[in-house]
Order: sequence, then C-alpha cells, then structure tokens
Amino acid sequence: MRALRAEDPETLGGHRLLARLGTGGMGTVYLARAADGAVVAVKMIRAEYAADPAFRDRFRREVRLATGLTARWVVPVTAADTEAREPWLATAFVPGPSLAETVDGHGPLPAPTVVVLGARLTQALAEVHAAGLVHRDVKPGNILLAHDGPRLIDFGIAQGAGTTTLTAPDVIIGTPGYLSPEQARPQEGEVGPPSDVFSLGCVLAYAATGRRPFGTGDAASVLYRTVHEDPDLTGLGRLVSSPLHEAITNSLAKDPRRRPTAAELRDAFEAMTGRAPGGAQRHGTSQGAGPHGQGDWLPPEVLRLVADRSARALNPPPRPPARTAPDPSPPESVRKLPRRRILAIGGLALAASGTGAAVLLNRRNTPAAGTPRDVPTHTIGFQADLTGLHKDAGTAQERGAALAVATHNARTDASFRLALTTYDDRGETARAKDAARSLVARSAVRAVIGPTTTAAARAAGPLYAAASTSFVLVSVDADEAGLSYDLSLRRVLCATTASGSQRALPVVLYLTRVHSTRRTAVIEDQAGGQTAWDISRYIGEDPPSEGTVTIHTVAAGTDDFRPAVTAALATDPQAVIHAGVSPSRAAACARALAAAGFTGPRMGFEPVMRPAFLTAAGDAAEGWICEAPYTEPQSAGTKASNAFTTAYRKRYGQAPARWAAEAYDAVGLIARALDALGGGAGIEPGQVAERLFRTAYDGVAKPIRFTQDATHMLEPEKASFLYQARDGDFRFLGRYDQVR
Repeated sequence: MRALRAEDPETLGGHRLLARLGTGGMGTVYLARAADGAVVAVKMIRAEYAADPAFRDRFRREVRLATGLTARWVVPVTAADTEAREPWLATAFVPGPSLAETVDGHGPLPAPTVVVLGARLTQALAEVHAAGLVHRDVKPGNILLAHDGPRLIDFGIAQGAGTTTLTAPDVIIGTPGYLSPEQARPQEGEVGPPSDVFSLGCVLAYAATGRRPFGTGDAASVLYRTVHEDPDLTGLGRLVSSPLHEAITNSLAKDPRRRPTAAELRDAFEAMTGRAPGGAQRHGTSQGAGPHGQGDWLPPEVLRLVADRSARALNPPPRPPARTAPDPSPPESVRKLPRRRILAIGGLALAASGTGAAVLLNRRNTPAAGTPRDVPTHTIGFQADLTGLHKDAGTAQERGAALAVATHNARTDASFRLALTTYDDRGETARAKDAARSLVARSAVRAVIGPTTTAAARAAGPLYAAASTSFVLVSVDADEAGLSYDLSLRRVLCATTASGSQRALPVVLYLTRVHSTRRTAVIEDQAGGQTAWDISRYIGEDPPSEGTVTIHTVAAGTDDFRPAVTAALATDPQAVIHAGVSPSRAAACARALAAAGFTGPRMGFEPVMRPAFLTAAGDAAEGWICEAPYTEPQSAGTKASNAFTTAYRKRYGQAPARWAAEAYDAVGLIARALDALGGGAGIEPGQVAERLFRTAYDGVAKPIRFTQDATHMLEPEKASFLYQARDGDFRFLGRYDQVR
C-alpha cells in the first residue's frame, strides 16, 4: 500500500481514493471508500488499453459476469463504468494474501485449513455453475485468503457454458499447471463446469503439498503431463484424511464425465467440516468458522498477515504535500570534509576518470556523496548466486551491474542516482524466496536484476509478481524455468536473453546465409528434454535455406551416438546440428561424426560450451560452432564494447567474464525506463515493470527490444552470438547476423 501521487484523482465514480494498492501494465488499483463508507478496491484501466475494442469488450464482459454473482465466497463487483475514457470497476476490498503468495511464502497449509478452503471454494463454484458460468482460470493467484474464508476473484476469461469464446479456436486460455485436459486441447470439445472442478483439484493439491500436481517447467511439458500423465500426489495421503484425498483424486480424473460436480464436492467437504450437506449447520458451527471456530481457519502466521493488511487499510498513508524548493547545498557533514574524505563516506570507492568520478557501491543502498538533496536515488535490487555452485556467473553479473551503476552516477546530467542492493541466494530455493521478500519490502527498490539460476528464478518469480516488482533475468532461460507462459509472471518478468526455440534461429540463419545448406541433419539428444525437442522441431519447421531436415534421436539411456550419426549421414547432409545440453554427450556426438569422416558444419548450443566438451571430444571438437546468448565484449570491436572492457579491466583487473556485459545492460535498461518515467522520487515498481517492455535500449552486448503483446518476450533478432572451437578453446566469431 503506497501513498497517492499528485496526478492521482481525488475521487473516481463517487469513490474517495485513499491509497495505491498496486500499479501494473494494465492500470492502477486504488484503495477507496464508497459513498456508504465501505472500503473497496477500484481498478482503473489505462486509456491506451481501453482504446483497444477487443480489450474493452473483455472488460465489459468481466464486469457483466462478476456483477451478476452474489455468492459469499466470490468477490462482488460493487460499481463500474465500462464506457469511461479510463474504465474502472470497484470490488469489495479483501485485505488478505493470495493462496499463491501464502504457500510460496509460508509453505503448505495444514489439512484442516485445506478442508475449509475446499468447502468454501466448492460452494462458490457450485453457485457460479448454477448461474450458467464457467470460471476457466481457477488457480492460487485468483484466490484471496481473508480471516473468515477464501474469496474467488478474476472473471476476466469466464464464459457461459456453451457460449462462443472471444479467442481463436486453437488458443489455450488459462494457466498451465491448473488447466484441465479439455482446456489444453481446445479443439476437441467444450470446456464446461467439470473443467473448473479439475482446476480446483490442482489448487487443493498445491495447497496441501506445496507442489503443482503436474510439475513445473515450460508450458508445453506441463500441458502434456496434464493430458497424458497421472498427477503427482506424492505424500498427499500422509498429509490429509482419506475423504479429502479422495475428493482431490476424483476431481483430477482425465475424463470430465468421471469428475464430481461442484455441488457434490460441496456436500462432501461440508460433511468433512461437520456441516450437513446442502449448507445446513451442525454442532452450532457458524458459516465463516474455521477448523476450531470463527475466524481461526488460517495458520497464525497467515492470520497475522491478514491482520496487518486490515490495519493498514484503516490507516492508509497520507497523500504527500506539495514539494518545496530543495536546499541545493550539500549536508553540513559533507561540506566540512576535504575532498578525499568525502570519497570514502558510506563505504563508497571512487576512481578518477577523464569525465569525473565513478562511484561503486559496496552492496549498500547509499547515494553518491555530495549528491544534491533534490536528486532522488532509485535502488536496483540484485539477487544472485554469489557463493554457490554457479557463483562465477553471479559474480560476473554483480560486477557488470555495479560498474553500470557507477557509470550512471558519474554523469553530470543525471536526473537521479542509482544504488545497488545485493542478496546472495546461493542458488537455493529457500534463500531465493527470502531474497525476494527482503527486496520487495524495501520501498526504494524499483526493480530487481536476477536471480541467476533456474531454481532460484522459479522460486522467487511468484513473489515478485505478487509485489508487482519487475525482475530482469540476464542469464536464466525463462522457458527452461517454466516462467514464460504464466501471464501473471509475464507482467513483471523481463528476460533479456533468448529462450527455448528462439535459440535455434541464429543457427538456421547462419547455415542459410553463410553455407547455403540445403540438407541438414539434426541429432536430437533426448537427455536434453524439452529444450532439445523444441530446438529440433523449430529447425524441422523452418529449415536452413528452406531445404530439407531429418531428425535422428538418441535415447537418454544410452551414450552411444553412432547409430544416430550413421542414420543421419545416410541422408547426405551438408550440415549436422546437435540439439542437446550435455557437454559430455555432445562430445560423444562429435567423436562419432569425426570417426565417420564428416567435416561439414557441425553446430551446437551454449550449454555444451564447457571445458568438459573440449576435453572429452579432443580433436573432434575442432571447428564446432555454437550459439550463445552472451557476447565477448573484449573481442566485439565496437566503440561501446571497447569502452566497457577498458572500464571493467580498470576496476577489476581482468577481462569481462561471461554475462558481465549483459548485466551492465540490464542496469542501463532499467535506468532508461526510470528516465522515461521522469526519474522522480514517486516512481513505483509497477510503473517500472510496465515501462520496461516499452523501452528500446541499445546496450553494450546487444540491442534490447520486446514484443508488444502479453508475453513481452525478447525479440530474438540480433540477440545471439556465435563461437567456434579452435585450439582447445571457444573463440568469439561475433553477433550471428554479422558473421560471414
């Protein structure tokens, strides 16, 4: 909850605005008081989105559907104006965290709490279905936990049973991991009320175990498991009673006809809570009672969170007064010190340069000494593995980010200063969550760079999303982490490295422009999982030189690549591409190709660019070309890369390591977004998140542009580089579109 800003209106549709609850890409949510004194949440949509007829139609639909619902456990719409230039809707204010925020932050819920959760949500869905509607996006992020029970929110993609969807017939609507099998196959049948029951089963399994029943990873893998594999309910039987276990298991039946209805589940859950089927009370238990009585259905730590948010709603932060002219003189303690002592204040180190002093912050949120009081300081959080297994990549990114902060602060024309606050998560899941919670709690943090490992990004991402704080992934593949297709994360996930099948584009274009390859063979190493599959299919669908492609698989259980290589060479290919992620297995492929006498272009991808590949392959590695998402600035030869390399060597005494330049650019991208927002002290993280995706930035490593759709993915053109194995090392060839 943040104070209102000067540009915020005093009232909206008769509601007196009290504070900001959040700002995201679509608009701003306010805490407000209605004319009758009720506290409400008012969502106001930005004018540029409202100008889109399709978006406005969806907004009208959400208002219409939600307004007609009166179920106790559904958050009601109390007022709306769908035709205003900036349309808005008001709903009852629920001062509680989402189920996703709760489980991610505090772990699985106790079994009695899960029973109450199931009872209330099945009651809500039974009434939704009785009204002829299907929610279609029942997930932890759409369930708020209040002191008296949960609330189901967000009817933005709901529809009437049997009605026509607003999207194309092959578009999957919803959130992978909580979609029903019929939602995952939109062309095969109608999505009806049983779909919500399946999603609810996923939600309850997640609440009880802390795990998604169909796992994590890229969307395609999760959807495949949803359709074809049994849910992973490991440990559920030990955590919950038999009736609850049975209710969850039955809800997850693949065949919609075999699932219980929401009303049947409601009766089953009410029997578990000691209530008569159909809603009659037993044992004097009240409608909102928890496992032991009124209002105590949540664990103590979650109740404290609800109580804290309730108290803050009753005492919102005041709107700040108009700013007075700042005192341009530096603080007294600074004015009296000689220059050399000023440079040592607060753990700062300064290095002389031709244009002034470059400031390096030693992991503290401290502005440059002598900064005028009217120049705000914006903090960038930095989360990385600095002491764990992947500390080299984390340290390189920290150094690149710190150098970028120093360079920005050395500018005499800067309208704001930057500070860097660092958290070492060691690549561990628990510490990654602690890091995210720590960083979003700092009011000065505008955006975060990191995490730097896949597991940490997967753990911290939902927490950043819940706080509307953007996190910039520099080295993590968002597809591999399973983050790319979760639209709740895409609002704040800013990935500046190409992901998944995007990585195949440079290889295809190289073989088209440089070698004019008409016949290509792909060796797909199935030990590479979804990544290998994605790359193989991309190349098969978009072959080099519009020629032919054959794909030859190697099972994960064998390291003998000779049969696949023999079959591939039987097609007389002009080039061979290894689709895999294991350096040692890529080396086996290289040895098999060399033994068979193949000398044409042999190509692979960054995960195999390790000393283990060069050592295991020996002479067979010579000449291999690999795509990588990072540059080698000391070899790039541009003016910007040369200046960066010189500054990096001066500060750290060595050449830039992998990912250092990309982290330097991440700071530059955030600074460009802050500058576009005016650079003032009142900027909120949600504004930065929205602005980042509309910011174009030409960095040291590469130009950064994002697609202007809901995915906000990095535009892959000019975002990858090629390296070649020569003389026992990988030599930088250049950006893929510049290699000849």
